[in-house]
Amino acid sequence: MKKILATLVILLGFNSHGNAQDKMMKKEMQATTVTLEQTKGAFTQDNLTLKEGSYIFEISNNNVGHDVGFVLVSKGKDASNPENHIKTAYVTSVVKNNSKEKSNITTLQKGEYVYFCPLNPTPQYTLTVE
Repeated sequence: MKKILATLVILLGFNSHGNAQDKMMKKEMQATTVTLEQTKGAFTQDNLTLKEGSYIFEISNNNVGHDVGFVLVSKGKDASNPENHIKTAYVTSVVKNNSKEKSNITTLQKGEYVYFCPLNPTPQYTLTVE
C-alpha cells in the first residue's frame, strides 16, 4: 500500500510539474519577442514603438568584446537607481560575447520608457508604448 501511495505522489508531482511548464509555454506564446542587438557602445535599434502588451526582450551581443545586459525604466524615473528598473526585463543571464539571452515576460502599459546597457555602456534610448 505504501508503494502504491508513493507512486501516486510521484506521478502527481510529475503531472503538476508538467502543467506548470505547459502554463509557462502558453504565456511565452502570448508574449511578443523584441530582438535588440548591441554593438560596442550602442544598440543598433535606437528607438522603439510597441503596442501595449507582453514582451520578451532578446538581447544579442554582436562582438562587443565583453558581457552586456539590458535595463528598462519608465521614462522620468532615475535610471541609475536599480529600484526603478523593470526587473522582469532584465536578461536572465548576462549576454556573453557573440551570443543571445532573453528576459522574462514583461507587461508594458501605455507610456514612455528608456532602455540601455550599463555594462556596454550605451546611451539611453526611448521605447514608446501606444
